[in-house]
Amino acid sequence: MSKTSGPRSEPEPPQAGKPQRAERADAVRNRARVLQAARALFREHGAGAVTMDQVAVAAGVGKGTLFRRFGDKAGLAVALLDTHERDLEAAILSGPPPLGPGAEPAARLVAFLEAYVDFLDGNLDLVHLSETARPGARYDIGAYRQWHRHVAGLIAAARPDLDADYLAHALLAPLAADQRMALHEAVGPGRVLAGLTTLARSILENRSGT
Repeated sequence: MSKTSGPRSEPEPPQAGKPQRAERADAVRNRARVLQAARALFREHGAGAVTMDQVAVAAGVGKGTLFRRFGDKAGLAVALLDTHERDLEAAILSGPPPLGPGAEPAARLVAFLEAYVDFLDGNLDLVHLSETARPGARYDIGAYRQWHRHVAGLIAAARPDLDADYLAHALLAPLAADQRMALHEAVGPGRVLAGLTTLARSILENRSGT
C-alpha cells in the first residue's frame, strides 16, 4: 500500500557464514526501534514538532541510517500508517459486507467513506504529514491510489454512464488531511461525513435530479 522511496538496489551476493544474517536482523531491529520511537514522539508532541534528529536519538540509531531507510519525516509517516492501511484494505477485499464484498455499490461506498473517516481521524497528523510533504504528494501515495481505485470501481459498477475516475477524486477530495483539519473546525466532522455520504448516494442511486 505505501509508496516506496525509490528503486531498490540490487542485492549483494550472499556471503558464507553468519555475519550477513546478523546484519539483516540488525536492520529489522533498527527499523522496529525507529518506528516505535517515532510513534511515541509523534503521539506526545505532534508530528509537526518532532525532528528526525530526535527520532534518531530516541531510537538509538545514526541519522544516516534513519535517512537512508525512510528518506524524511513523511517517509516515517507512511511507514507508520502502513499497518492501519493494510487492515482497511483487507476489510475492503475480504471482510464482511457492506465494507467488504456482497453489498450493493452504494452501500459499500458509504461504508468505505465511514471507515476511511475513522481511519483518518485516528491518524490525522500522520496522514497530513504524508500528504503534504511536497506539492501533489497525496496523489503519489500508494494508499490514495488504492482508495481511488476502489471508489472508482464502485461508481463504475453502479453508474457506467458516469466519469468514475473523476468522481472518485471528487468524493475523496474533502477527505484530504488538510481539508479535514480545516472543515473539522468550520462545519464539524459529523456534517462533513453526512454531506459526503448523501452526495455519494445521490451519484450512485441517480437521485441528483439530472
